[in-house]
Amino acid sequence: MLPVPHTAIIVVAAGSGTRLAGGAPKAFVGIDARSILRHALDGVFAAQPMQVIVVAPAGFEGEAESDLLAAAGERADLGRVVTGGATRQESVSAGLAALWGEIDTVLVHDAARALTPTAVIDAVADSVDGVAGVLPMLPVVDTLKKVDGDTIVAAVDRAELAAAQTPQGFPRGALEAAYEDAREAGVEYTDDAALFATAGHAVRRIAGSERGFKITTQADLERARHLLTASAPRPLLPRVGIGTDVHAFGGEGNLWLAGLEWPGEQPLSGHSDGDAVAHAIVDALLGAAGLGDIGEHFGTAHPEYAGAHGVVFLARTREILAENGYAIGNVSAQLQGNRPKFSPRRAHAQAVLSEVLGAPVSVTATTTDALGFAGRGEGISVTAIATVIPL
Repeated sequence: MLPVPHTAIIVVAAGSGTRLAGGAPKAFVGIDARSILRHALDGVFAAQPMQVIVVAPAGFEGEAESDLLAAAGERADLGRVVTGGATRQESVSAGLAALWGEIDTVLVHDAARALTPTAVIDAVADSVDGVAGVLPMLPVVDTLKKVDGDTIVAAVDRAELAAAQTPQGFPRGALEAAYEDAREAGVEYTDDAALFATAGHAVRRIAGSERGFKITTQADLERARHLLTASAPRPLLPRVGIGTDVHAFGGEGNLWLAGLEWPGEQPLSGHSDGDAVAHAIVDALLGAAGLGDIGEHFGTAHPEYAGAHGVVFLARTREILAENGYAIGNVSAQLQGNRPKFSPRRAHAQAVLSEVLGAPVSVTATTTDALGFAGRGEGISVTAIATVIPL
């Protein structure tokens, strides 16, 4: 049996969500197949073990219980649903009344901040020292102005401001006493840190998270959906790219093609050695991984590659792919031209290219029946197809 935790988190989900206009209390509106509350609880139960109290609106206790049990898994014995009140302060009070006797640290969290990272929840819980409250915050980045109606009165120094988030953490005894003081004074607060500070207690800030924004409007809901879609795991399927390279005859020295030197053959012109096979393969690999093209990585803006052989490009492309989380699956290239006669050296070329890339490479060659620039002997064209595999 797990030891009884000394930290509790009250997840406030009793708001009506009028501005969201989702057809149900805000916490029960779906972000995707799961409700706002369920996403919030997923983050809570992924954190260190805590007593979890969900404060639900009257009539929605069953839905809240279902979300709690689904998120809790083996920690279901740590969770409980209570009914909220007419105000946020009354709802938190209902949560405080449900605390176990062993609890000495209390976190108060808005279910509407459904994507708050687990790391922030843990950081708040670990930062409460028995004296001060803890508030996760983000710096204000917008330019702020003080206004009177439509008139701008003055600028506001944003360096002195920060945006508050939840969960907010407090020592239990001091928080309960602060709530009792507020009840007796008949004062309503919408922020627990403000209530706690008014009672004379210190509140410290720690770093919040951009993902801890509050879902209040339809635009916020769409933002949450976009973030969940962007971060959803995707199957690691191979990706395919295509590359084409063309070089005219007219360079100096010997021909370099498919990683081999071809003595006595007319060379190709180009910024490097003109190896059209290697260059087409580079473009196919980079394109498959979505990492730009040969011009971006090896073009004239990179004088260090002037005159470099194609295998140098291929070796560096392999490194670029690995640095970005890709392995090479295989490559197939087709050379179009009348010369050189490729078949006698095909096996050698394929072996060289395969060794450089660490993956199978096949190269075929064809003439164009004297059609086009390749058929007229003006140059060589190569098309390559490559697959890369996300690691």
